[in-house]
Amino acid sequence: MATRRIRLIAIATVAVLGVMAVRAGWIATVEAGDLSKRARDQHESTIRLPAPRGPILSADGREMAVDKHAVAVTATPYLITDKRGTAEKIATAVGLPVREVEQRISGRGGYAMLNTGVDQPRERYLRRLDLPGITLQDTQKRLYPLGSVAAQVVGMTDDWGVGLTGFEKAMESRLKGREGMREEARDPNGEALQIIADRAPEPGTPIILTLNSAIQQKTEAVLAQVVDENEATAASAIVMRPDTGEVLAMATVPGFNPNDRDTFEPDAERVRSITDAYEPGSTFKVVAIAGAIEEGAVTRTTRFDLPETLTLYDRTLGEAHYRPSVAWTTQEILQNSSNVGTVMIAQTLGQRKTYEWIQRFGFGAKTGIDYPGEVGGSLPAYEDWSGVSILNIPIGQGVSATLAQMAEAYGAIANRGRMVPPHVVKKVGNRVLSHPRGQQIISPATAEQVNIMLQKVVSDDGTGKEARIEGYTAGGKTGTANKIDRTTGLYTETYIASFVGYAPATHPGVVVAVMVDEPAAGSYYGGDVAAPAFEQITAFALRQLHIAP
Repeated sequence: MATRRIRLIAIATVAVLGVMAVRAGWIATVEAGDLSKRARDQHESTIRLPAPRGPILSADGREMAVDKHAVAVTATPYLITDKRGTAEKIATAVGLPVREVEQRISGRGGYAMLNTGVDQPRERYLRRLDLPGITLQDTQKRLYPLGSVAAQVVGMTDDWGVGLTGFEKAMESRLKGREGMREEARDPNGEALQIIADRAPEPGTPIILTLNSAIQQKTEAVLAQVVDENEATAASAIVMRPDTGEVLAMATVPGFNPNDRDTFEPDAERVRSITDAYEPGSTFKVVAIAGAIEEGAVTRTTRFDLPETLTLYDRTLGEAHYRPSVAWTTQEILQNSSNVGTVMIAQTLGQRKTYEWIQRFGFGAKTGIDYPGEVGGSLPAYEDWSGVSILNIPIGQGVSATLAQMAEAYGAIANRGRMVPPHVVKKVGNRVLSHPRGQQIISPATAEQVNIMLQKVVSDDGTGKEARIEGYTAGGKTGTANKIDRTTGLYTETYIASFVGYAPATHPGVVVAVMVDEPAAGSYYGGDVAAPAFEQITAFALRQLHIAP
């Protein structure tokens, strides 16, 4: 009996040893890689060292986007035994619900991100807790010192420091820098024992824009006031040097503050000066008139007998305001913004030449501004013009343009006939960028004739008298255009009011284009709504640039 018991014990022992041997073999072969990796994860740690993102600066040296030191909070889940208790203690400090924190630190993983950058009071609180498995790591956090100023242009990053919109996205490869890395050997408690490898981060490249922060801020303030006073949907403006194409301000209201993501509305991120095309209306009249003068078809003093209305085939064109039949010169036609007179001038050119001059002034094509998202507006191909296209296209109907295109076109008149494309980037790192000098589209003599006429628009007798600037000469043109219903393609009873001009007219230093979308309180005319905004923005810009009266 004893012998049998011993034999059974021996057999059981051999069986157990056999199972253990098989298990050991399995671990040594099949599971070896996984276990080895888990061992390394517990005793070796790779720490990413984020590179400071390159700053974005204004031309006058103001920081518009910059990285600041912050502290990231990470977790090593396998070191945390009391997961619920830990979550309850740190949830508020890391800005997450308790359940979310508990979920992130669950399991036995080696890494979990809890917050990409806490402020100093929360950092101090977390350091005092000194909880197992919770690590505080130096990092960088993107801040926007000027808040909403030029927010659409500058753009913003996500929580991980990657560009989402604006120049933050467009210049991502330049701004992001090169991440550093540190490999450490750690003991079972997660304490660092030895640095195995170390590579320092390389900061990103600074980007310097042409924007003047003071002019940008003033432009946004004026637009906000215009939107408020006129109960408008939105307003945009662009301020540009006509001789260099440098954009000093490019503003859209409503905007947003990239430091406050909770109030961010996606629609507010558009830089409407280049992304939104609209029917320009009367500001477009200068194109046909300049072309006719350059071609020798008319002069500034050529007189036209204007009927009350002009009929062509089945279409009749009238004025914005009734007037009897008159005899007006080319200058008076522009000064009074006559639809009939402008079309009669275009008829002296003919449809083909009118089309070519519209193209020559840059319409129907992008300006080439160095900012993403630009649209080129619309210009019907000449083959698609009908017999009555001459009645509406020369007066800014049936075509669309961006505010940047309008500023570029008026810049040509201000710049003695040379049209220079706008640009926003001045320097990348230490490298000053070169930009196109533009092309001569009309002669200096023609530009001077149109300049004189546009100054008359801003006189007491012109539609743009509200654009006059104390102590300075100025030239420009008003515009009022019905908006089109995108669904039906028909004109609506809502309007876009605009004004495009420059100052000083004798030696222009800035071109300013203003557009107000759907003014609803009182007048909707460009001379009443947009011209006063032009005056305020331009007067401030001239003083800021130390351009003497």
